[in-house]
Amino acid sequence: MQIAQIINSNSHVDYVARVIDKMDSNNPPNSEDYGFAQFVSLKISEENSICGIIYDSILVNPEYSNFGPRLSPKTELASFSPDYLNEQGILLGILLLGSLENGKSVQGLPRRIVSAGQKVEKMSEAQIKSFHADGSGSLQIHYYSQVIAHTALFGITLIEAILDQLTKIALPEDVQRLSVLKNSLVWQRTVGGMRL
Repeated sequence: MQIAQIINSNSHVDYVARVIDKMDSNNPPNSEDYGFAQFVSLKISEENSICGIIYDSILVNPEYSNFGPRLSPKTELASFSPDYLNEQGILLGILLLGSLENGKSVQGLPRRIVSAGQKVEKMSEAQIKSFHADGSGSLQIHYYSQVIAHTALFGITLIEAILDQLTKIALPEDVQRLSVLKNSLVWQRTVGGMRL
């Protein structure tokens, strides 16, 4: 399911996407489809896609500072001003985490450059599992340091949200490993927040 479209980038791994709305689609996504820590994919071909995660959002409302008089009420703008555009929108910060190439997961810095206009789709549970499975089917999170380095203040919170999602779909032997990692993050956040 398409939720957004790439419009800009801040770096090779940090992209900005605009959430599609009623003007773009008859079936726009719900707010639950593009929330914090939602895994997304950018399809390159039938077999290959780049995987990322939503780590930030920005509301855009150019009308806020427009205090001038309006000649028509909003309900009549479609009839009297068909060229009027609703420029309000939601922008998403997407951090690229790796790719799925012919069903094989490659975590880390993707080599491909994403172009403007690229569709952003919500990943299914099966795609998330596939992206996090190594060759033997065990869980892998090789993008951990990439998340911490590129998402600043959201880093630990984002990793915790990722761990919560993975715990629900992980094999029993991996759930214990995830629990140890989450407890370590909680400790770091608690001790790191203390000032001496």
